[in-house]
Amino acid sequence: MELYTNKEECCGCGACAAACPATAIHMVWDREGFLYPRVDQEKCIDCKRCEKVCPLKKEDRTERERLYLGVQARDDRIRHASSSGGMFPLLADYVFRRQGVVFGAAYTKDMRVLHREARNPAELERLKRTKYVQSNLRGVYRKIEAYLKKERWVLFCGTPCQVQALMLYLGQSYDKLLTADLVCYGVPSPGVWRSYVRYLERKKKGKMTDFSFRDKRNQDNGHVCSYVIDGTEYAEKLNSNLYCRMYFADDTVRPSCYNCKYCTPKRNGDLTIGDFWGLDKVKPEMDDGMGTSMVIVHTEKGRAMWEDIKEETSWFACEEEDVLQPRLVSPTLMPKGRKGFMAFYRMLPFPVFAVLFSAVLFARDVRRRIKGC
Repeated sequence: MELYTNKEECCGCGACAAACPATAIHMVWDREGFLYPRVDQEKCIDCKRCEKVCPLKKEDRTERERLYLGVQARDDRIRHASSSGGMFPLLADYVFRRQGVVFGAAYTKDMRVLHREARNPAELERLKRTKYVQSNLRGVYRKIEAYLKKERWVLFCGTPCQVQALMLYLGQSYDKLLTADLVCYGVPSPGVWRSYVRYLERKKKGKMTDFSFRDKRNQDNGHVCSYVIDGTEYAEKLNSNLYCRMYFADDTVRPSCYNCKYCTPKRNGDLTIGDFWGLDKVKPEMDDGMGTSMVIVHTEKGRAMWEDIKEETSWFACEEEDVLQPRLVSPTLMPKGRKGFMAFYRMLPFPVFAVLFSAVLFARDVRRRIKGC
């Protein structure tokens, strides 16, 4: 059987491979640096389990009353170490107090991005902060299922398609599973990220050990990125960083993201979290440059969690229209130059490709300025 006919129909969650009882599905890298499932037709027993767990084939949304919140952790240390207002660490602490485990995106030793588990606050450190790279969920679905069957609390944080994939994979509700999906602007290519890391390591003649996409040292809501190579830290403005400029230009985004079905405030997880865009208009007195979390509470389980932790926060309630931002309304638009971008990425050595891309961006900026005159 075929799982998809074009790449816009696959988000790379890997649920099909995890669910296959015949181990007939394996995730393989394509030339753009994304994972896609490949079916071994000789092993396939045509059980259709893979189709049942696909978050792009099955999409049901429950109509319910939701809470819309702006949230800041009262502890400034939590906010400083987070990309937004610190909601994720507060959720994690809620689960840790119940002897549970937390799953989120983390860097490996070679700077790949995989979903990993944390069982205590020390291990949670590697899961904090935004990673502008699609994470690999290899082995995660089965681990979570095993914990839940042992009646352990689990918090899973990921993109909305990953959250939906997990729920479809499990096939039943669990009282001790808490899910938090992100306001996602599209997942960038892990292949482009790997090429960029190697490029920086050669340029700086060392080994990268950390990268922060949302450094808050300037109290400007994280408009600085920083990275560490052989113990030396480097920092630059987010809109000047080569990799970030590729992402913000939407050229490195996965094909399925341009047709994402989850760009809506009505989702199936327990909570949605992200940056609170437009805070200066909704609650200007809270806009201190250190980040505020936008939170949508979808379920009764989510409400119970919120009641437990809200005393640890400064918060305000608002309306749906106050939290809406582009990716809660419609998907990222595919840029006209994406096909050429990926073609040159595949053909050219990355240092040459980097120079070419920078020149193209410079030309775009010049054209915009001329049009604006």
